[in-house]
Amino acid sequence: CFDKTKSVLGLLPQAMIESTERCLAKTEELFDKYRSGFGGRITTSASFRGLNNASDELILGLKKLSQKYGTFLQTHACFAYSTHDSSVAQCGKPEIERLESLGVLDESMLLVHSGWLEPHEVAILAKRKPTLVAAPTSSVHNGYGNITVGKLPELMALGVNVSLGSDHACSGAVDIVQEMRHCACGYKEARINPRVMPPEHAVEMATVNGARGAGLAERIGSVEVGKEADLVLFDATVSEWQPLYNPVSNLVYSATGNTVKQVFVAGEQVVRDGRLTKIDQDQVMREVAKTAERIAGRLDMKKIVKLQWPVE
Repeated sequence: CFDKTKSVLGLLPQAMIESTERCLAKTEELFDKYRSGFGGRITTSASFRGLNNASDELILGLKKLSQKYGTFLQTHACFAYSTHDSSVAQCGKPEIERLESLGVLDESMLLVHSGWLEPHEVAILAKRKPTLVAAPTSSVHNGYGNITVGKLPELMALGVNVSLGSDHACSGAVDIVQEMRHCACGYKEARINPRVMPPEHAVEMATVNGARGAGLAERIGSVEVGKEADLVLFDATVSEWQPLYNPVSNLVYSATGNTVKQVFVAGEQVVRDGRLTKIDQDQVMREVAKTAERIAGRLDMKKIVKLQWPVE
């Protein structure tokens, strides 16, 4: 949701902005439509894109809806120095402090990034314990600096739940295995310490911690009796997995998502021998190529983006 067109970061296109009331109404419509859809596989949450384009009224209204429907509230926060500065300029306080002043920070809130924090905001997060979502590939690709200045390892040590995601596709990859590697390696480099962020922590962030943040830890996130049979099987015979002395280390430091062999969701096989079973994968790729070409043409991308190495 967006309900503020203008911020110190600039103007958003008016077509992207809706009134606070409309944002809240549409959110509740989505809750009613998709709640517990497909046998509980689809869940819903309240969300606003970022603090710079969200009014206090919108944030409080979305928090109220998330409580009404027993779900969580999520947003992007503190992902760049510019968002920190703009929050201070617009609201007189940095982002986490603003959320704390509104009374919305708790364990049912999910914050993506949370890299650019002031010391007192670290203390706030340690006290309120929302789930934080690292997006290391996005930060590295876009130069946000979240790994360089971020405090996620320290917050994990303070008992804050930290999970892992890709942020979006504009970072060039939507592969949770690559995210684990960038997370484990990035913090080692930033801290100049090979013991920071061990591979086991990265795997936990990608699995059980993610389930906990979504409020689904009793159902998914680990292979246990009584939980849904969600399994991802990798092909450990390929070169990326050899020699196989420590499977966790191989997974995080050497493998990619392309080495996934089989996937089961609630006991139902959805990937067999590396290919999707529920959709025509080749047809989807053809549609993606056509759609990308159409969008690029509409935006006149060849004039906007000048390639360093021209492609004919």
